[in-house]
Amino acid sequence: MRLSRYFLPVLKETPSEAQIASHRLMLRAGMIKQATAGIYSWLPLGFKILRKLENIVHEEQVRAGHIPMLMPTLQSADLWRESGRYDDYGAEMLRITDRHGRDMLYGPTNEELITDIFRSHVGSYKDLPLTLYHIQWKFRDEVRPRFGVMRGREFFMKDGYNFDLTKEDALHAYNRHMVSYLRTYERMGLQAIPMRADSGPIGGDDTHEFLVLADTGESEVFYDSAITDLRLGGRDVNYNNWDECAEIVKEWTTPYARTDETHDEAAFNAIPEERRKTSRGIEVGQIFYFGTKYSEPMGATVQGPDGKSVPVHMGSHGIGVSRLVGAIIEASHDDKGIIWPEGVTPYHAGIVNLKQGDAEADAACEAIYASLNAIGLEPLYDDRDERAGGKFATMDLIGLPWRITVGPRGLKNGVVELTSRRTGESEELPPEQAIAKLAQIYAGHVLRPSL
Repeated sequence: MRLSRYFLPVLKETPSEAQIASHRLMLRAGMIKQATAGIYSWLPLGFKILRKLENIVHEEQVRAGHIPMLMPTLQSADLWRESGRYDDYGAEMLRITDRHGRDMLYGPTNEELITDIFRSHVGSYKDLPLTLYHIQWKFRDEVRPRFGVMRGREFFMKDGYNFDLTKEDALHAYNRHMVSYLRTYERMGLQAIPMRADSGPIGGDDTHEFLVLADTGESEVFYDSAITDLRLGGRDVNYNNWDECAEIVKEWTTPYARTDETHDEAAFNAIPEERRKTSRGIEVGQIFYFGTKYSEPMGATVQGPDGKSVPVHMGSHGIGVSRLVGAIIEASHDDKGIIWPEGVTPYHAGIVNLKQGDAEADAACEAIYASLNAIGLEPLYDDRDERAGGKFATMDLIGLPWRITVGPRGLKNGVVELTSRRTGESEELPPEQAIAKLAQIYAGHVLRPSL
């Protein structure tokens, strides 16, 4: 993409309403624009990142054997009355009456709707296990929306639902989801810690939240520092191997890690003092096992091996995709702007032409631009007739991991400058070596064009 033809409305000044880093930087980097309180338009750069995260979530869900679908944003209130949950959400649920006087709601979650789909089409244990998921916009009418996309009213979320014959089967689905989420967050360059949590209005006895440590997090968290040393490291998990999934979950849930809602002071104090840590955390996902909480009242049953009808065991699993954009920025930024991890960056490298209009510089930039595209990398070429300082400031603000700087002085020596956004370190290389190095850096990441 050529910056001269892109829509990137960056701001020099920080809007007064932005209180945390991610909100400030998303506004300044031209990623979002507020439409009304807690609701945002996603501008091209922000939308591109949102789609990259969505693609990663889809890939890891499909890898785990889960089946994508799409449910509507509006739901019938009758389903929620059937489950007995219509009044649980209180004023947070946006209630609507259509022109025929039917009660509707803008879905904050989809347990009722997916259960209705299941009971309409599945009747035998032979069709189990089954996990369906979708990624869709949701709405919760927050009393005080704040912090940009971190606590908005409208949000983009993946939610999945498993249907199993027995509790044992459903708990394997729980483990499978935990492992798939750990892989998902690692691919995004995040360390998200699974913490024992409260189930809230979703219900159920088993639930873990995934939290990213950040000073601006809304939750107080208590954890054993040993958990921060754990990594999957891209491990290719066999999701059909129950023991392997259970082993990984045990490894990640044995160290103490809890939110303030479920904190156990005695258990925390039993940890060696040097490993006892407190911090703030940003919730980016949650998994639940809730048994037959919805299947029994809504009649979601299957015929078991003995011919008897039994309610299915269920769980649900959510990832806040739009919230993840803010969480990544909170975890990875400096005073100059965003620092995107390589796995989620909107563009793999920026190209800065220090002397736009100079025939040699223009030709070198065009050649680098074409070469990067040819190997499957997406560059953002700053071909504007602007000062070098302004171009560098824009690149630092939007946070691309790597920058190639091209100028007449370097070209006389046959080199360009390759700079790491994270470390600030630069090296001079011939253009073809700079391109080869970027290809090597990104070799471990899936290189698929995004919108």
